[in-house]
Amino acid sequence: MPTRMRARSLFNRISCCLPVATGSRAPHGLTLADVLIEEGVSGSVPVEERPIGGVLFAKLERGDIVIAAKLDRLFRSALDALKVAESLKGRGVKLHLLDLGGDIAGNGISKLFLTIAAAFAEAERDRIRERIGQAKADQKSRGRFLGGDVPFGFEVGADGALVPVEEQQAAIREIAALISHEGVARILKGRRAA
Repeated sequence: MPTRMRARSLFNRISCCLPVATGSRAPHGLTLADVLIEEGVSGSVPVEERPIGGVLFAKLERGDIVIAAKLDRLFRSALDALKVAESLKGRGVKLHLLDLGGDIAGNGISKLFLTIAAAFAEAERDRIRERIGQAKADQKSRGRFLGGDVPFGFEVGADGALVPVEEQQAAIREIAALISHEGVARILKGRRAA
């Protein structure tokens, strides 16, 4: 995602959480302790195993409230969402997910809704993974470059396909000839003569 889009997305997530934590929508008597931002970590990694998430969950105390903009930004696995919600509830920490209307562990209906919403978030993630896999397979079958380092001997053409670079291809052929049985024999014969 381009930097500008990432910054806008981050701003939107923060700007929807701050009024809940500090403004008129804030539960009575709350003080904002920290704003933690974790970028570049997949939602498929359990929140307590993420660099920032681990720090956050380690320092939470009874009476604290964690506020997150969206369920799918915090969890992608239904099992992880339910385990964390139960763990936080057991520690006396509330979890507010703004896209689900606030405190999600307050009662049985909230827990039911969390279970359903987390299952949908996980299914969405699985569908995205399937679509990306299908798109990559399609691009690969068309000979398109899929990213990463361009292999030696090729460059990426205007249509995204790998195009041979003749000078580098010649070097590859020479290396292959040297590796062949005859090439090894020539190298060994040259060393004996020296």
